[in-house]
Amino acid sequence: MSSKHHLRLPGIAYGGDYNPEQWPEEVWVEDMRLMREAGVTMVSVGIFSWALLEPAEGVYDFSRMDKILAMLQENGIAADLATPTAAPPAWFFKAYPEALPVDRDGRTLSYGSRQTFCPSSPAYRKAALRIAGALAERYADHPALAMWHVHNEYGCHNAACYCDTSAAAFRTWLRARYADDINALNHAWSTTFWSQWYYSWEEVLPPRATGADPNPAHGLDWRRFCSDELLSLCTAEREVLRRAAPDIPATTNFMVMRNFDALDYWRWAPELDIVSNDHYLMSDDPESEIDIALSGDLVRSLAGGRPWLLMEHSTGAVNWQPVNRAKKPGEMRRNALAHVAHGADGIAYFQWRAARAGAEQWHSAMLPHAGTDSRIWQDVVQLGADLKALAEVRGSTSPARTAIVWDWDARWALEQPSQPSGALRFQDLVRDWYVPLWRAGVAVDFVRPDAPDLDRYRLILAPSLYLVDDAGAANLAAFTERGGTLAVGFHSGAVDENCHVRLGGYPGAFRDVLGVRTDELFPLLPGETVGLTGEVPPGATADLWSERLRLAGADAIASYTDGSLAGVPAVTRHHHGNGTAWYVATRPDPATLAALIDRIRQDAGIQPERDAPAGVEVVRRRGTDADYLFLIDHTGKGAQILAEGTELLTGKPVSGTVTVSPGGIAVVREPH
Repeated sequence: MSSKHHLRLPGIAYGGDYNPEQWPEEVWVEDMRLMREAGVTMVSVGIFSWALLEPAEGVYDFSRMDKILAMLQENGIAADLATPTAAPPAWFFKAYPEALPVDRDGRTLSYGSRQTFCPSSPAYRKAALRIAGALAERYADHPALAMWHVHNEYGCHNAACYCDTSAAAFRTWLRARYADDINALNHAWSTTFWSQWYYSWEEVLPPRATGADPNPAHGLDWRRFCSDELLSLCTAEREVLRRAAPDIPATTNFMVMRNFDALDYWRWAPELDIVSNDHYLMSDDPESEIDIALSGDLVRSLAGGRPWLLMEHSTGAVNWQPVNRAKKPGEMRRNALAHVAHGADGIAYFQWRAARAGAEQWHSAMLPHAGTDSRIWQDVVQLGADLKALAEVRGSTSPARTAIVWDWDARWALEQPSQPSGALRFQDLVRDWYVPLWRAGVAVDFVRPDAPDLDRYRLILAPSLYLVDDAGAANLAAFTERGGTLAVGFHSGAVDENCHVRLGGYPGAFRDVLGVRTDELFPLLPGETVGLTGEVPPGATADLWSERLRLAGADAIASYTDGSLAGVPAVTRHHHGNGTAWYVATRPDPATLAALIDRIRQDAGIQPERDAPAGVEVVRRRGTDADYLFLIDHTGKGAQILAEGTELLTGKPVSGTVTVSPGGIAVVREPH
C-alpha cells in the first residue's frame, strides 16, 4: 500500500461482513451493542446488496445504507464499504440475458446465486461502474467510511466464461499480446501441431470442450486472459471510487488458499492500496495451521512485505465442503493470531451474524445461531480483547532471509493435461518444501522468478518451477553466482513461457546452474517407491518422480538403490560461481525431505527464529523499537521458550523464559 493510502484505524482492525439487510431493523440496535462488547472496530457492508440499492435500472434506494452507516458512526465502528457487483440483481439478467456466463461445454448458466455474469460483458461492466459511481458519489465523504471494498472474491465462481463475447475479448487480448501478428501467436502456440494453424484472428476461440487434449499454450494464455479480464473490472471500479475519494484506500479480497488458482495475484497486488485475503480451513487437512502460515507468508509477500488484512475466515464450520467440521477449543484463537503473526493487521470473519436462511445458513459467524450463550461468542469476545492488547504490533514487518519461488504461470502450466504424471500439483509440491521450514521456525517470503531484489535472501527454494522464462531463469542463476544458495525441485525449468520444451536435456533452463543433465523422465506409479542411499537418513525412500540424471559438474548427495535407475543420482549439489545450487530430482519421503531441507538451510547460514519444541510455531514481526515474538502451541502440551521482555496478552514481564499454555499463545515484545 502507498504511504498516502492506508487504513486509518488504530491497532489491529477487527470485525467481519455485516449484512443487516437480512434482519429487521430492531436487530440492528442489538448488533451495535454486541459489536462494542466484542471489540469490533470495522465491518464490511453492502457486499451483496445490489438488488436493494438499485431496485430498478438507474433507480436507487440508499435509505437502508444511510441508516446502517449512521449507526456504525454513532457506535465508533468504521465501514469497509463494498461495491455490490459480485451479485447482480435478477432485473439485470432479465434485461441483459447475454451477460450470463457460458461454461466450457457451451451451457449458459442461470442467475439465482452469485457471480453469475460474464466478465467480458459490456452490459455488466456498464452496470457495475454505474452502481459503484452512485455509491462513491453518495458516501465519499461519509465519516464512517474507512475503506472501499471492491466487488468480492473475484473469480470465485466465474473465473472463465466461454461465450462469444468472451471469445472476442480473448482475441483482443491476444492481438495486444502478440502485437497484432497472427504468425507470432502461431509460433507461441506451436499450431503446426495437429493442424491448428490460424490464418485470421476470427478463427481463434477459447479452449472450449474438444474431443482430445487441448493445446497447453492455448490453455495457458487463456488462464492469463481470464485473470487479466477480471483485473480490468477491478481496476475500473477502483478508479471510479478513487476519483470520488482519492484519500480512501481500496482493496479487494484475494483467495490465497488451497485449491483456488484462478488469478495471478502478482499482477493484482500492485493495483490495490491495501492487500487483503480470505482464508478458510479445509476439513480434510490434518495440519491446517501450516496452510494458514503458508497463505499468510504468501499474502504478505504479495503486499511487498507490508502488513495486510484478513478479510474473511470462519469462527467455526463453513458450509461448502463435503463435511464441515467445527473448530476445536482454542483453534479459532490460534488461527486468528497466527494470521497476525504472519503479517495481518486486521482480522475479520464471514460473517457477523449467522444467517437463518439462504445458501450460507450453515456457515458459522461471530454471533452464531445460538446467540451469546455459546462458546463461539465467548471466543469472539476474548479475541477482541487479545487484538486490543496487540495494538502496538500494527505496522510491524516480518523480515526473512529465505524465499520460496511462487509463480502462477508455472502452476497453470504444470496442471495442464498430458504431463508425464497427472499427479503433479503445484501447491502440494511447494507445501512439501515449506513444511520443514515452518517446523523449524524459519521465516519465509515468497518471490517471483524475476523478482529484482533477491540479494536480500541467503536461500531461495524453487520446489516446482516447471515453466520459467529466460529472464526468470537468469535471475535465479545470477543470485547463485553472487553467493546465494538455490535449491530446485524436479521437473523445473522444463518449458519456456509458451510451454515449449527446452531442448538439450532436462532440467532445461537450470542445467548449467545445477550442473546436471537428464535425458529421460521416469515418473512413478501410485504407491510405487524407490530407495535412496547416500547422505540421507537410513531407510530413506522417494515416490512420485524419478529421472535418469547424470552429473555435469555437480556432486551426488543421494542416489537410487533399486529399480531401473539404481545407482543414478537423485539429489545433487553444485558449486556455481560464488554460490551453491541443489537439485532434488525426486520426491523424498517427508522425514528425508525435512532432513535435506534442514541441511540446505544450515549450509546457507539460515537459523530458526528461536529453539522450540516440535509443534510450537515461532514467528517474529519486527517493529521500529522492538520485535514481537509469536509463540503458538499446536500440540496441546504447552512449552517453555527462551524470551526476554513483556508478554503482551497478559501484560506480564518475561525474564529468561515465557510459558506457552497447552494449545495457547504468547506474544513477547523484545527490545531490539
